[in-house]
Amino acid sequence: MTITLSTQKRILLISGPNAGGKSVCLKTVGLLQYMFQWGMLIPTSETSELPIFENIIVSIGDNQNIENDLSTYSSFLVDMREVLHKSSERTLVLIDEFGSGTEPTAGGAIAEAILSEIDKRGVWGVITTHYTNLKLYASSQGSHVVNGAMLYDSSKIEPLFKLEIGLPGNSFAFELARKMRLPESIVKDAENRAGEEFVGIEKNLRRIVRSRRSLDEKLQKVKHSDKMLTGLTEQYQKELEEIKEQKEKILADAQKEAAQIIKGAGKQVEKTIRDIKEANAEKEQTKQAREELQGFLSAIEKKKVKQQKKHDQYIDRKLEQLQKRNKAAGKQESTEAKEAKAAPLKVGEKVRIKDNGMVGEVSKVKGKSITIIIGNISSTMDPSRVERISSNEFKEASRNPAARQIQRQDSAISERKLNFSPELDIRGERLTDALNIVMHYIDDAIMLNMNSVRIIHGKGSGVLREEIQKYLRTIPGLSVSDEDIRNGGTGVTIVKL
Repeated sequence: MTITLSTQKRILLISGPNAGGKSVCLKTVGLLQYMFQWGMLIPTSETSELPIFENIIVSIGDNQNIENDLSTYSSFLVDMREVLHKSSERTLVLIDEFGSGTEPTAGGAIAEAILSEIDKRGVWGVITTHYTNLKLYASSQGSHVVNGAMLYDSSKIEPLFKLEIGLPGNSFAFELARKMRLPESIVKDAENRAGEEFVGIEKNLRRIVRSRRSLDEKLQKVKHSDKMLTGLTEQYQKELEEIKEQKEKILADAQKEAAQIIKGAGKQVEKTIRDIKEANAEKEQTKQAREELQGFLSAIEKKKVKQQKKHDQYIDRKLEQLQKRNKAAGKQESTEAKEAKAAPLKVGEKVRIKDNGMVGEVSKVKGKSITIIIGNISSTMDPSRVERISSNEFKEASRNPAARQIQRQDSAISERKLNFSPELDIRGERLTDALNIVMHYIDDAIMLNMNSVRIIHGKGSGVLREEIQKYLRTIPGLSVSDEDIRNGGTGVTIVKL
Protein backbone atom coordinates (compact mmCIF):
# COMPACT_ATOMS: atom_id res chain seq x y z
CA MET A 1 0.00 0.00 0.00
CA THR A 2 0.98 3.63 -0.46
CA ILE A 3 -0.04 6.21 2.14
CA THR A 4 0.70 9.91 1.72
CA LEU A 5 -0.04 12.40 4.52
CA SER A 6 0.98 16.05 4.43
CA THR A 7 0.44 19.25 6.41
CA GLN A 8 -2.67 19.85 4.29
CA LYS A 9 -4.11 16.35 4.87
CA ARG A 10 -2.70 14.97 8.13
CA ILE A 11 -5.35 12.42 9.13
CA LEU A 12 -6.33 9.43 6.99
CA LEU A 13 -9.89 8.16 7.61
CA ILE A 14 -10.16 4.62 6.22
CA SER A 15 -13.62 3.16 5.60
CA GLY A 16 -14.86 0.10 3.75
CA PRO A 17 -16.35 -3.35 4.32
CA ASN A 18 -15.57 -5.65 7.24
CA ALA A 19 -12.58 -7.97 6.69
CA GLY A 20 -11.40 -5.66 3.90
CA GLY A 21 -8.03 -4.75 5.45
CA LYS A 22 -8.72 -1.45 7.29
CA SER A 23 -7.17 -2.54 10.60
CA VAL A 24 -4.20 -4.13 8.81
CA CYS A 25 -3.44 -0.79 7.10
CA LEU A 26 -3.65 1.04 10.43
CA LYS A 27 -1.43 -1.49 12.25
CA THR A 28 1.10 -1.48 9.39
CA VAL A 29 1.50 2.30 9.65
CA GLY A 30 1.84 2.09 13.45
CA LEU A 31 4.40 -0.75 13.41
CA LEU A 32 6.57 0.86 10.72
CA GLN A 33 6.53 4.26 12.48
CA TYR A 34 7.38 2.64 15.82
CA MET A 35 10.19 0.55 14.28
CA PHE A 36 11.50 3.66 12.52
CA GLN A 37 11.62 5.66 15.76
CA TRP A 38 13.61 2.80 17.34
CA GLY A 39 16.18 3.14 14.53
CA MET A 40 15.24 -0.07 12.69
CA LEU A 41 15.42 -0.52 8.95
CA ILE A 42 11.85 -0.74 7.63
CA PRO A 43 10.38 -2.29 4.45
CA THR A 44 9.46 0.84 2.48
CA SER A 45 10.38 2.54 -0.75
CA GLU A 46 13.81 4.20 -0.79
CA THR A 47 12.02 7.53 -1.40
CA SER A 48 9.72 7.24 1.64
CA GLU A 49 9.82 10.05 4.23
CA LEU A 50 8.71 9.66 7.85
CA PRO A 51 8.55 12.35 10.56
CA ILE A 52 9.44 11.88 14.25
CA PHE A 53 6.56 12.03 16.75
CA GLU A 54 6.76 12.79 20.48
CA ASN A 55 3.63 10.75 21.20
CA ILE A 56 2.11 7.72 19.48
CA ILE A 57 -1.35 7.04 20.96
CA VAL A 58 -3.07 3.78 20.01
CA SER A 59 -6.69 2.72 20.51
CA ILE A 60 -7.13 -0.76 19.05
CA GLY A 61 -9.30 -3.60 20.33
CA ASP A 62 -11.74 -3.97 23.21
CA ASN A 63 -10.35 -2.84 26.59
CA GLN A 64 -13.48 -3.51 28.68
CA ASN A 65 -12.72 -4.28 32.33
CA ILE A 66 -15.32 -5.37 34.92
CA GLU A 67 -13.09 -4.48 37.88
CA ASN A 68 -12.76 -0.88 36.72
CA ASP A 69 -16.37 -0.64 35.47
CA LEU A 70 -15.22 -0.17 31.90
CA SER A 71 -17.50 -1.28 29.08
CA THR A 72 -16.39 -1.38 25.43
CA TYR A 73 -17.54 2.20 24.83
CA SER A 74 -16.40 3.63 28.16
CA SER A 75 -12.92 2.16 27.60
CA PHE A 76 -12.95 3.87 24.18
CA LEU A 77 -13.82 7.20 25.86
CA VAL A 78 -10.92 6.72 28.30
CA ASP A 79 -8.59 6.33 25.30
CA MET A 80 -10.08 9.45 23.71
CA ARG A 81 -9.54 11.42 26.92
CA GLU A 82 -5.84 10.50 26.74
CA VAL A 83 -5.74 11.52 23.08
CA LEU A 84 -7.24 14.94 23.88
CA HIS A 85 -4.92 15.37 26.87
CA LYS A 86 -1.67 14.59 25.01
CA SER A 87 -2.47 15.57 21.42
CA SER A 88 -0.33 18.17 19.68
CA GLU A 89 1.29 18.76 16.30
CA ARG A 90 3.91 16.11 17.24
CA THR A 91 1.35 13.38 18.02
CA LEU A 92 0.35 10.35 15.92
CA VAL A 93 -3.01 8.76 16.78
CA LEU A 94 -4.10 5.31 15.57
CA ILE A 95 -7.77 4.62 16.29
CA ASP A 96 -9.54 1.44 15.14
CA GLU A 97 -13.37 1.36 14.74
CA PHE A 98 -13.72 5.03 15.75
CA GLY A 99 -16.91 5.72 17.76
CA SER A 100 -18.31 2.19 17.73
CA GLY A 101 -19.72 0.43 20.79
CA THR A 102 -22.73 2.62 21.51
CA GLU A 103 -25.91 3.95 19.86
CA PRO A 104 -24.83 4.97 16.29
CA THR A 105 -26.32 8.48 16.25
CA ALA A 106 -24.78 9.54 19.54
CA GLY A 107 -21.58 7.59 18.94
CA GLY A 108 -21.16 9.16 15.51
CA ALA A 109 -21.76 12.68 16.88
CA ILE A 110 -19.22 12.26 19.70
CA ALA A 111 -16.69 10.75 17.27
CA GLU A 112 -17.12 13.69 14.89
CA ALA A 113 -16.65 16.19 17.72
CA ILE A 114 -13.44 14.43 18.84
CA LEU A 115 -12.19 14.25 15.23
CA SER A 116 -12.85 17.98 14.77
CA GLU A 117 -10.94 18.82 17.95
CA ILE A 118 -7.84 16.73 17.17
CA ASP A 119 -7.94 18.13 13.64
CA LYS A 120 -7.74 21.68 15.06
CA ARG A 121 -4.77 20.69 17.23
CA GLY A 122 -2.67 19.62 14.24
CA VAL A 123 -2.63 15.92 15.13
CA TRP A 124 -1.48 13.31 12.58
CA GLY A 125 -3.23 9.96 12.42
CA VAL A 126 -4.85 6.95 10.80
CA ILE A 127 -8.44 6.18 11.82
CA THR A 128 -10.82 3.41 10.68
CA THR A 129 -14.59 3.81 10.81
CA HIS A 130 -17.97 2.88 9.33
CA TYR A 131 -19.73 6.17 10.21
CA THR A 132 -21.07 8.13 7.24
CA ASN A 133 -20.98 11.48 9.12
CA LEU A 134 -17.21 11.09 9.59
CA LYS A 135 -16.76 10.41 5.86
CA LEU A 136 -18.70 13.60 5.11
CA TYR A 137 -16.55 15.55 7.60
CA ALA A 138 -13.41 14.35 5.81
CA SER A 139 -14.90 15.56 2.50
CA SER A 140 -15.77 19.02 3.89
CA GLN A 141 -13.87 22.19 3.05
CA GLY A 142 -11.20 23.28 5.52
CA SER A 143 -10.65 19.92 7.22
CA HIS A 144 -7.23 18.29 7.31
CA VAL A 145 -8.77 14.82 7.07
CA VAL A 146 -8.66 12.76 3.88
CA ASN A 147 -10.88 9.80 3.05
CA GLY A 148 -9.41 6.41 2.20
CA ALA A 149 -11.27 3.37 0.88
CA MET A 150 -10.52 -0.34 1.00
CA LEU A 151 -11.43 -1.45 -2.52
CA TYR A 152 -13.99 -4.19 -3.06
CA ASP A 153 -15.03 -6.31 -6.04
CA SER A 154 -18.77 -5.65 -6.01
CA SER A 155 -19.46 -8.26 -8.71
CA LYS A 156 -17.90 -11.09 -6.67
CA ILE A 157 -18.48 -9.54 -3.22
CA GLU A 158 -14.79 -10.03 -2.40
CA PRO A 159 -12.27 -7.61 -0.85
CA LEU A 160 -9.34 -6.55 -3.04
CA PHE A 161 -7.13 -5.65 -0.01
CA LYS A 162 -6.03 -2.45 -1.72
CA LEU A 163 -6.12 1.04 -0.24
CA GLU A 164 -7.15 4.02 -2.38
CA ILE A 165 -6.80 7.49 -0.89
CA GLY A 166 -9.23 10.28 -1.86
CA LEU A 167 -12.52 8.36 -1.80
CA PRO A 168 -14.72 7.18 1.09
CA GLY A 169 -15.29 3.43 1.37
CA ASN A 170 -18.53 1.54 1.03
CA SER A 171 -19.73 -0.85 3.76
CA PHE A 172 -21.35 -3.32 1.31
CA ALA A 173 -23.48 -4.47 4.26
CA PHE A 174 -26.49 -5.46 2.13
CA GLU A 175 -24.34 -7.20 -0.47
CA LEU A 176 -22.52 -9.17 2.24
CA ALA A 177 -25.87 -10.14 3.76
CA ARG A 178 -26.97 -11.53 0.38
CA LYS A 179 -23.67 -13.36 -0.05
CA MET A 180 -24.11 -15.00 3.37
CA ARG A 181 -27.53 -16.17 2.08
CA LEU A 182 -29.60 -14.13 4.48
CA PRO A 183 -33.24 -14.34 3.25
CA GLU A 184 -33.86 -11.77 0.49
CA SER A 185 -37.04 -10.58 2.22
CA ILE A 186 -35.00 -9.59 5.31
CA VAL A 187 -32.35 -7.81 3.19
CA LYS A 188 -35.06 -5.90 1.30
CA ASP A 189 -36.73 -4.97 4.59
CA ALA A 190 -33.37 -3.73 5.93
CA GLU A 191 -32.82 -1.56 2.82
CA ASN A 192 -36.28 -0.04 3.28
CA ARG A 193 -35.61 0.64 6.95
CA ALA A 194 -32.24 2.25 6.14
CA GLY A 195 -34.04 4.58 3.75
CA GLU A 196 -33.48 5.62 0.16
CA GLU A 197 -30.98 8.32 1.17
CA PHE A 198 -28.54 5.87 2.81
CA VAL A 199 -28.86 3.29 0.01
CA GLY A 200 -28.42 6.07 -2.56
CA ILE A 201 -25.20 7.28 -0.88
CA GLU A 202 -23.80 3.74 -0.96
CA LYS A 203 -24.67 3.37 -4.66
CA ASN A 204 -23.16 6.76 -5.49
CA LEU A 205 -19.94 5.80 -3.67
CA ARG A 206 -19.65 2.69 -5.82
CA ARG A 207 -20.30 4.73 -8.96
CA ILE A 208 -17.62 7.25 -7.97
CA VAL A 209 -15.07 4.46 -7.40
CA ARG A 210 -15.78 2.97 -10.84
CA SER A 211 -15.52 6.40 -12.50
CA ARG A 212 -12.27 7.13 -10.66
CA ARG A 213 -10.76 3.84 -11.78
CA SER A 214 -11.80 4.46 -15.39
CA LEU A 215 -10.37 7.99 -15.23
CA ASP A 216 -7.06 6.69 -13.82
CA GLU A 217 -6.78 4.20 -16.70
CA LYS A 218 -7.42 6.96 -19.24
CA LEU A 219 -4.85 9.22 -17.56
CA GLN A 220 -2.26 6.44 -17.79
CA LYS A 221 -2.98 6.08 -21.52
CA VAL A 222 -2.67 9.86 -22.01
CA LYS A 223 0.66 9.89 -20.12
CA HIS A 224 1.94 7.00 -22.25
CA SER A 225 0.88 8.76 -25.47
CA ASP A 226 2.48 11.98 -24.24
CA LYS A 227 5.78 10.17 -23.63
CA MET A 228 5.69 8.67 -27.13
CA LEU A 229 4.90 12.07 -28.66
CA THR A 230 7.76 13.69 -26.73
CA GLY A 231 10.13 10.99 -27.95
CA LEU A 232 9.05 11.44 -31.58
CA THR A 233 9.36 15.23 -31.30
CA GLU A 234 12.90 14.91 -29.97
CA GLN A 235 13.79 12.45 -32.73
CA TYR A 236 12.47 14.75 -35.48
CA GLN A 237 14.18 17.74 -33.92
CA LYS A 238 17.46 15.81 -33.99
CA GLU A 239 16.89 14.84 -37.64
CA LEU A 240 16.18 18.45 -38.61
CA GLU A 241 19.33 19.59 -36.81
CA GLU A 242 21.30 17.01 -38.82
CA ILE A 243 19.76 18.32 -42.06
CA LYS A 244 20.64 21.87 -41.07
CA GLU A 245 24.23 20.87 -40.27
CA GLN A 246 24.51 18.94 -43.54
CA LYS A 247 23.13 21.90 -45.47
CA GLU A 248 25.69 24.25 -43.87
CA LYS A 249 28.46 21.77 -44.71
CA ILE A 250 27.31 21.52 -48.35
CA LEU A 251 27.16 25.32 -48.63
CA ALA A 252 30.62 25.66 -47.08
CA ASP A 253 32.01 23.09 -49.53
CA ALA A 254 30.26 24.89 -52.38
CA GLN A 255 31.74 28.24 -51.34
CA LYS A 256 35.17 26.69 -51.12
CA GLU A 257 34.78 25.14 -54.55
CA ALA A 258 33.41 28.41 -55.94
CA ALA A 259 36.47 30.24 -54.63
CA GLN A 260 38.72 27.75 -56.44
CA ILE A 261 36.63 28.14 -59.62
CA ILE A 262 36.87 31.94 -59.46
CA LYS A 263 40.61 31.67 -58.98
CA GLY A 264 40.81 29.39 -62.02
CA ALA A 265 38.52 31.69 -63.98
CA GLY A 266 40.80 34.65 -63.27
CA LYS A 267 43.78 32.71 -64.63
CA GLN A 268 41.78 31.71 -67.71
CA VAL A 269 40.77 35.32 -68.42
CA GLU A 270 44.37 36.49 -68.04
CA LYS A 271 45.51 33.75 -70.41
CA THR A 272 42.85 34.74 -72.96
CA ILE A 273 43.89 38.41 -72.81
CA ARG A 274 47.54 37.45 -73.15
CA ASP A 275 46.82 35.23 -76.18
CA ILE A 276 44.89 38.04 -77.84
CA LYS A 277 47.71 40.52 -77.27
CA GLU A 278 50.39 38.12 -78.49
CA ALA A 279 48.40 37.38 -81.64
CA ASN A 280 48.10 41.14 -82.31
CA ALA A 281 44.35 40.80 -82.29
CA GLU A 282 44.23 38.49 -85.27
CA LYS A 283 40.60 37.63 -85.94
CA GLU A 284 40.85 33.82 -85.93
CA GLN A 285 42.98 33.55 -82.80
CA THR A 286 40.84 36.13 -80.96
CA LYS A 287 37.73 34.16 -81.86
CA GLN A 288 39.35 30.92 -80.68
CA ALA A 289 40.41 32.50 -77.35
CA ARG A 290 36.88 33.78 -76.81
CA GLU A 291 35.43 30.32 -77.52
CA GLU A 292 37.82 28.78 -74.99
CA LEU A 293 36.72 31.34 -72.39
CA GLN A 294 33.05 30.73 -73.20
CA GLY A 295 33.58 26.97 -72.90
CA PHE A 296 35.22 27.43 -69.53
CA LEU A 297 32.30 29.60 -68.27
CA SER A 298 29.79 27.00 -69.57
CA ALA A 299 31.64 24.26 -67.66
CA ILE A 300 31.40 26.41 -64.51
CA GLU A 301 27.63 26.83 -65.02
CA LYS A 302 27.13 23.09 -65.56
CA LYS A 303 29.09 22.33 -62.41
CA LYS A 304 27.00 24.85 -60.48
CA VAL A 305 23.74 23.24 -61.72
CA LYS A 306 25.09 19.77 -60.90
CA GLN A 307 26.04 20.89 -57.38
CA GLN A 308 22.59 22.43 -56.80
CA LYS A 309 20.92 19.25 -58.08
CA LYS A 310 23.07 17.15 -55.75
CA HIS A 311 22.07 19.38 -52.79
CA ASP A 312 18.34 19.16 -53.71
CA GLN A 313 18.59 15.37 -54.05
CA TYR A 314 20.14 15.11 -50.59
CA ILE A 315 17.36 17.23 -49.02
CA ASP A 316 14.65 15.19 -50.81
CA ARG A 317 16.28 11.95 -49.74
CA LYS A 318 16.51 13.10 -46.13
CA LEU A 319 12.87 14.21 -46.07
CA GLU A 320 11.85 10.86 -47.57
CA GLN A 321 13.77 9.09 -44.80
CA LEU A 322 11.97 11.21 -42.21
CA GLN A 323 8.59 10.24 -43.67
CA LYS A 324 9.50 6.54 -43.59
CA ARG A 325 10.68 6.81 -39.98
CA ASN A 326 7.47 8.61 -39.08
CA LYS A 327 5.45 5.62 -40.34
CA ALA A 328 7.63 3.11 -38.52
CA ALA A 329 7.95 5.15 -35.28
CA GLY A 330 7.45 3.16 -32.10
CA LYS A 331 7.22 -0.20 -33.97
CA GLN A 332 10.77 -1.42 -34.45
CA GLU A 333 14.39 -0.37 -34.31
CA SER A 334 16.42 0.06 -37.44
CA THR A 335 18.52 -2.88 -38.65
CA GLU A 336 21.69 -0.86 -38.20
CA ALA A 337 20.83 -0.09 -34.56
CA LYS A 338 20.09 -3.75 -33.85
CA GLU A 339 23.37 -4.84 -35.42
CA ALA A 340 25.23 -2.22 -33.39
CA LYS A 341 23.55 -3.40 -30.19
CA ALA A 342 24.31 -7.04 -31.01
CA ALA A 343 28.00 -6.36 -31.61
CA PRO A 344 30.35 -7.64 -28.86
CA LEU A 345 31.14 -5.12 -26.13
CA LYS A 346 34.61 -3.59 -25.99
CA VAL A 347 36.70 -2.11 -23.20
CA GLY A 348 35.89 1.57 -22.69
CA GLU A 349 32.31 1.38 -23.96
CA LYS A 350 29.48 2.81 -21.83
CA VAL A 351 26.68 0.43 -20.76
CA ARG A 352 23.46 0.37 -18.71
CA ILE A 353 22.46 -2.54 -16.45
CA LYS A 354 18.98 -3.65 -17.54
CA ASP A 355 17.88 -4.78 -14.07
CA ASN A 356 18.42 -1.55 -12.15
CA GLY A 357 19.26 1.14 -14.73
CA MET A 358 22.74 1.88 -13.30
CA VAL A 359 25.34 3.01 -15.83
CA GLY A 360 29.04 2.23 -16.01
CA GLU A 361 32.07 1.61 -18.22
CA VAL A 362 33.39 -1.72 -19.48
CA SER A 363 36.84 -2.28 -17.99
CA LYS A 364 37.45 -5.92 -18.93
CA VAL A 365 36.05 -8.48 -21.38
CA LYS A 366 36.90 -12.09 -20.66
CA GLY A 367 35.19 -15.07 -22.28
CA LYS A 368 31.46 -14.95 -21.55
CA SER A 369 31.67 -12.28 -18.84
CA ILE A 370 32.45 -8.58 -18.62
CA THR A 371 33.63 -6.35 -15.79
CA ILE A 372 31.93 -2.97 -15.37
CA ILE A 373 33.09 -0.02 -13.28
CA ILE A 374 30.14 1.77 -11.63
CA GLY A 375 31.42 4.73 -9.64
CA ASN A 376 34.01 3.23 -7.27
CA ILE A 377 32.68 -0.31 -7.61
CA SER A 378 33.58 -2.95 -10.19
CA SER A 379 31.15 -5.76 -10.98
CA THR A 380 31.49 -8.87 -13.18
CA MET A 381 28.39 -10.11 -14.99
CA ASP A 382 27.00 -11.71 -18.14
CA PRO A 383 26.91 -9.35 -21.19
CA SER A 384 23.21 -10.14 -21.70
CA ARG A 385 22.42 -8.20 -18.51
CA VAL A 386 23.64 -4.90 -19.97
CA GLU A 387 22.92 -2.74 -23.00
CA ARG A 388 25.27 -0.42 -24.88
CA ILE A 389 24.57 3.34 -24.52
CA SER A 390 26.11 6.49 -25.98
CA SER A 391 28.44 8.84 -24.11
CA ASN A 392 25.68 11.46 -23.96
CA GLU A 393 23.26 8.95 -22.42
CA PHE A 394 25.95 7.99 -19.92
CA LYS A 395 26.52 11.64 -18.92
CA GLU A 396 22.78 12.31 -18.66
CA ALA A 397 22.14 9.19 -16.54
CA SER A 398 25.08 10.02 -14.25
CA ARG A 399 23.90 13.62 -13.86
CA ASN A 400 20.17 12.91 -13.50
CA PRO A 401 19.32 9.69 -11.59
CA ALA A 402 15.57 10.39 -11.75
CA ALA A 403 15.64 10.59 -15.55
CA ARG A 404 17.73 7.41 -15.62
CA GLN A 405 15.13 5.63 -13.50
CA ILE A 406 12.26 6.70 -15.80
CA GLN A 407 14.25 5.75 -18.89
CA ARG A 408 15.14 2.37 -17.37
CA GLN A 409 11.51 1.67 -16.50
CA ASP A 410 10.26 2.72 -19.93
CA SER A 411 12.81 0.61 -21.79
CA ALA A 412 12.31 -2.39 -19.50
CA ILE A 413 8.52 -2.24 -19.79
CA SER A 414 8.66 -1.80 -23.57
CA GLU A 415 10.98 -4.80 -23.88
CA ARG A 416 8.78 -6.94 -21.66
CA LYS A 417 5.65 -5.94 -23.57
CA LEU A 418 7.25 -7.04 -26.82
CA ASN A 419 8.32 -10.40 -25.36
CA PHE A 420 5.28 -11.07 -23.16
CA SER A 421 2.81 -13.80 -24.17
CA PRO A 422 -0.69 -14.03 -22.63
CA GLU A 423 -0.22 -17.81 -22.50
CA LEU A 424 2.34 -19.71 -20.38
CA ASP A 425 3.07 -23.41 -20.95
CA ILE A 426 4.75 -25.15 -17.98
CA ARG A 427 3.93 -28.76 -18.80
CA GLY A 428 6.78 -31.09 -17.83
CA GLU A 429 8.28 -28.66 -15.28
CA ARG A 430 9.03 -29.73 -11.70
CA LEU A 431 6.71 -28.22 -9.08
CA THR A 432 9.34 -25.89 -7.56
CA ASP A 433 10.52 -24.65 -10.97
CA ALA A 434 6.93 -24.26 -12.18
CA LEU A 435 5.96 -22.12 -9.16
CA ASN A 436 9.04 -19.93 -9.69
CA ILE A 437 8.19 -19.46 -13.38
CA VAL A 438 4.54 -18.64 -12.58
CA MET A 439 5.59 -16.16 -9.87
CA HIS A 440 7.74 -14.12 -12.29
CA TYR A 441 5.17 -14.47 -15.07
CA ILE A 442 2.35 -13.06 -12.90
CA ASP A 443 4.62 -10.20 -11.73
CA ASP A 444 5.16 -9.25 -15.37
CA ALA A 445 1.44 -9.57 -16.17
CA ILE A 446 0.53 -7.24 -13.28
CA MET A 447 3.20 -4.71 -14.23
CA LEU A 448 2.08 -4.70 -17.89
CA ASN A 449 -1.61 -4.27 -16.91
CA MET A 450 -2.77 -7.47 -18.59
CA ASN A 451 -6.48 -8.27 -18.22
CA SER A 452 -6.12 -12.06 -18.19
CA VAL A 453 -3.59 -14.82 -18.89
CA ARG A 454 -3.70 -18.60 -19.47
CA ILE A 455 -1.38 -21.02 -17.66
CA ILE A 456 -1.17 -24.45 -19.31
CA HIS A 457 -0.04 -27.04 -16.75
CA GLY A 458 -1.77 -30.18 -18.02
CA LYS A 459 -3.96 -32.52 -15.99
CA GLY A 460 -1.63 -35.30 -14.82
CA SER A 461 -2.08 -36.09 -11.13
CA GLY A 462 -3.50 -32.61 -10.48
CA VAL A 463 -0.74 -31.60 -8.05
CA LEU A 464 0.67 -28.90 -10.35
CA ARG A 465 -2.76 -27.36 -10.89
CA GLU A 466 -3.62 -27.45 -7.18
CA GLU A 467 -0.38 -25.86 -5.97
CA ILE A 468 -0.31 -23.18 -8.68
CA GLN A 469 -3.92 -22.16 -8.02
CA LYS A 470 -3.27 -22.17 -4.27
CA TYR A 471 -0.34 -19.78 -4.80
CA LEU A 472 -2.28 -17.52 -7.19
CA ARG A 473 -5.14 -17.13 -4.70
CA THR A 474 -2.71 -15.58 -2.20
CA ILE A 475 -2.10 -12.64 -4.56
CA PRO A 476 -4.56 -9.72 -4.06
CA GLY A 477 -6.55 -8.64 -7.11
CA LEU A 478 -6.44 -11.98 -8.97
CA SER A 479 -9.31 -14.35 -9.72
CA VAL A 480 -8.45 -17.93 -10.64
CA SER A 481 -10.58 -20.49 -12.49
CA ASP A 482 -10.28 -23.57 -14.71
CA GLU A 483 -10.57 -23.15 -18.47
CA ASP A 484 -13.75 -24.19 -20.24
CA ILE A 485 -13.81 -27.97 -20.78
CA ARG A 486 -13.82 -27.41 -24.55
CA ASN A 487 -10.51 -25.52 -24.32
CA GLY A 488 -8.59 -27.72 -21.89
CA GLY A 489 -10.68 -27.83 -18.70
CA THR A 490 -8.62 -28.54 -15.56
CA GLY A 491 -5.44 -28.72 -17.64
CA VAL A 492 -5.48 -24.91 -18.06
CA THR A 493 -5.85 -22.19 -15.40
CA ILE A 494 -7.34 -18.81 -16.34
CA VAL A 495 -6.06 -15.88 -14.28
CA LYS A 496 -7.95 -12.57 -14.41
CA LEU A 497 -6.15 -9.50 -13.09
